[in-house]
Amino acid sequence: MARAHVEAPPPQARLSDGSLARIVPSAFASGWELEVDGTPQSHVDLDDPTHLHFEYVARMGAVIDQLASPEAPLTAIHLGAGAYTLPRYVDATRPGSRQQVIELEPALVALVREHLPLPSGSRAGGSIRTRTGDARAVLERMPAGIRGRADLLISDIFHGARTPAHVTSVEFYRLAAQYLAEDGVLLVNVADGAGLAFARRQAATVRSELAHVALLAEVQVLKGRRFGNIVIAASRTPLPTSWLPRLMAAGPHPAKVAQGAEVEAFVAGARIVTDADALPSPAPSASLFER
Repeated sequence: MARAHVEAPPPQARLSDGSLARIVPSAFASGWELEVDGTPQSHVDLDDPTHLHFEYVARMGAVIDQLASPEAPLTAIHLGAGAYTLPRYVDATRPGSRQQVIELEPALVALVREHLPLPSGSRAGGSIRTRTGDARAVLERMPAGIRGRADLLISDIFHGARTPAHVTSVEFYRLAAQYLAEDGVLLVNVADGAGLAFARRQAATVRSELAHVALLAEVQVLKGRRFGNIVIAASRTPLPTSWLPRLMAAGPHPAKVAQGAEVEAFVAGARIVTDADALPSPAPSASLFER
């Protein structure tokens, strides 16, 4: 009698807080997804690292494409590794880039690097290096020579489905901003729902340290009509208005890029977050990630 075929369980790792990270085939696109306790964290296409499946990640990629001159290498810091989606994107589109990735969970790094390996070798002298530990704590002790050098700093930090409180405050963003070059850009992934109270405070807090801010999101999310992701882009220097048509055209659609008066209206009345009153991002509904 033939034996029934039994599928091997997906690669997985138990994280320090007891949550379970798994790597599963993407149900909607080519490639793989990293899940933590059922919450999708990252999508990676090993055959095409420029394929950015999640909408908010595609919007971050569209901003990255506008930095410096096309294909020029970048110095980048990524807070939160996930499956290294954006470090792979930068490596593929900006050969020679030097990147630092900071991730809390060594077990997650090991899982991803074993089953979704990073590009072998360096591209035109580029590198992707990983430091493990709490993002804020690692930033506080990184070598002083790195400060003021980053063209790009991405904060995409989630504990399960929520951003921890201590990486949402003005004290945290002040520390992060110290690593940016004069025209460097900070990208923050903010998840919020109806009313956008958390996102409004985050935008106000980021703007208190980096005066020039743009918001990128799906139209209904930016109007607070449904839970979703808003990307905050911020810099000390003006974000070129020439970005707007290119970012809008890059999608995903329906896209919205808010700058100037629209940002002023978005943050009106929102209090700056401090360590004393910081809260984690709101939890999405249990049904949000159902397939």
